[in-house]
Amino acid sequence: MNKIAKYVETHRMIDLIGDNYSFLQVMSRFGLSLGFGSKTIKTVCEENDVDCNTFLTVINFIAEGSCRMDETVELSIPTLIDYLKNSHSYFLDFALPRIRERLIEATSGEERSEIDFLIIQFFDSYMQEVHKHMAYEDDTVFKYVENLLEGNILDNYTITTYSKHHDLVNERLKELKNIILKYRTSKSNNNLMFAVLFDIYSCDAELETHCKVEDYIFTPAILQLEKRIKENEK
Repeated sequence: MNKIAKYVETHRMIDLIGDNYSFLQVMSRFGLSLGFGSKTIKTVCEENDVDCNTFLTVINFIAEGSCRMDETVELSIPTLIDYLKNSHSYFLDFALPRIRERLIEATSGEERSEIDFLIIQFFDSYMQEVHKHMAYEDDTVFKYVENLLEGNILDNYTITTYSKHHDLVNERLKELKNIILKYRTSKSNNNLMFAVLFDIYSCDAELETHCKVEDYIFTPAILQLEKRIKENEK
């Protein structure tokens, strides 16, 4: 039996954010605007040319902590791709550079140790991995899907190839947290280091959610699209 969706299109957007302010990030990545007054989720989505079913699917998936999606829900794949691309931009252009800036500030000063240098080097290496991973999705996976939407299916690629390639990009972020927690003994810039560590935990959680949306919403939706195209070709 399918779960009853927690949020539906007739709910007010202000109540959605009141329940969980982290949904502000989801709104931003769907390109929704603030200043929505007491309008319903459906109205806000329509005014911003965002497919409401797709928005609610992601919202309810995150709210319910689910690892399954209702395959009967009709999603807008272009809307979902826009959401994922905006998520990539958020991590690469804002969240990770901001953490790096604060890490440098927190590890600066006279008491800077070898561990502090290691933390920055480790984070830079991690950022390179994330860039590589998300560039692959932007340049290969999403372009493949855009071809699918035009009715063209490639012989040498399927979305299954992507799912095999798709390891969780937040594994090394967990390692960085452990390095700071276990080995960073300096009390220099202590408040700032605690604050940036909190940011790392938050980013880690966001990346994990991002990967789950790709694995449990995006990939199954593309599998269905591939299947429909192949059936139409017969």
